[in-house]
Amino acid sequence: MGFSDKQLRALKRNIDHRYVRTRESNGRELSYIEGWYAISQANQIFGLDGWSRETVETRCVLTRENRGNFLAVYLARVRITVQADGTTIIREGHGTGEGRGTSAGEAHGMAVKAAETDATKRALATFGRSFGLELYRKSAPKPPQLRVPAPRVGFHPDDTTPIPRPSRYYGGGQHVISTGGEQKSSQPAPSIVPAQSASVDKSALMIAKPKRLRDKNHLKFVATQPCLVCGRQPSDPHHLQFAQPRALGMKVSDEFTVPLCRGHHRQLHQFGNEVGWWENLKIEALSVAKRLWDESHAGRGHDSQAQTADT
Repeated sequence: MGFSDKQLRALKRNIDHRYVRTRESNGRELSYIEGWYAISQANQIFGLDGWSRETVETRCVLTRENRGNFLAVYLARVRITVQADGTTIIREGHGTGEGRGTSAGEAHGMAVKAAETDATKRALATFGRSFGLELYRKSAPKPPQLRVPAPRVGFHPDDTTPIPRPSRYYGGGQHVISTGGEQKSSQPAPSIVPAQSASVDKSALMIAKPKRLRDKNHLKFVATQPCLVCGRQPSDPHHLQFAQPRALGMKVSDEFTVPLCRGHHRQLHQFGNEVGWWENLKIEALSVAKRLWDESHAGRGHDSQAQTADT
C-alpha cells in the first residue's frame, strides 16, 4: 500500500532546470525552487485533495527597528500529510524567513510567510527529486546558464518590437569593391559583439519599471539638513514612499529623500497616509527632494556617484 507506479515515476523524475533559481548567500551561490512551484508539483503528483499542509510552530528569533525600518526573522515547522492509496504519510520540515518593512506588522508578516514557505519546500523535498531534493547536495550541478538573446529590430508594420537607438551594425549595407578578382569590403568587418549581460535595464522595457538609485553620499547630505517641519537637527533621511510604485523589500530611489527629525519621522510613519500628512503641513516634499538631489550632485558626476538598485 502506498504511492502508485505513476506517482513513483513522477517523484523520481529530475526537476526541470527552467524552474531552478539561484541567489548569493554568504559568498556562496545557492540553488532553489520557488514555493509556488513546489505546491504546484504536490497538487499534480498527489492530487488537489490528496495532501495537506499544517504549520505546527512559528517562533520569532530576531526583531529590530532602525529609523522607522523594521526587521524580523522567524523559524517555522511545517507538517505535510499525504494520503496514498489508504496509507497516510507524514513528513516535516523546518525553515527560516526574514521580513523587512516600514511597519512592524509588515515585517513580521513577511517573515512568517517566508519561513512557512521554506519549511514547506524542505518537507516536500523529502519525497524525491521532483521537489528539488538534489539541490540540497553540496555537489549539486548548476543549472545551465541561459543567454539573453539580443533584441530583434524589425521594420514590418506588424512588428511592435521597440526600436533602440541607432547602432553602427544596422543600416547602410557594405559595398563590395572588385580588385582583380579579389573582393574587398569598403567597410571593415564589425568586431564580434560580446554576449549581452543577463542584467536588463528594466526602465527601457515596453512596460517600464522605475529606476531606484542608491547614493550614500546623498543620504549623508540630506541628514545634515534641518527638519522640514520644525527645523531641528540632526535629521533622518526619509524616503517618500508615494514617489514610486511599491516593490517587495525595496525602498524608493534615494533621489526622493527629505530630512525629518526623529520625532516627526516617527509621527509620519504612525500617521499612515503619507500624502495626507504632507498636505496637512502644506509642504511640497517632492519639490524639496528634487532640490536637495540637485544640490548634492552639483559639480560631481551623477552616473559615477549613484548606483541602480535591482528591482
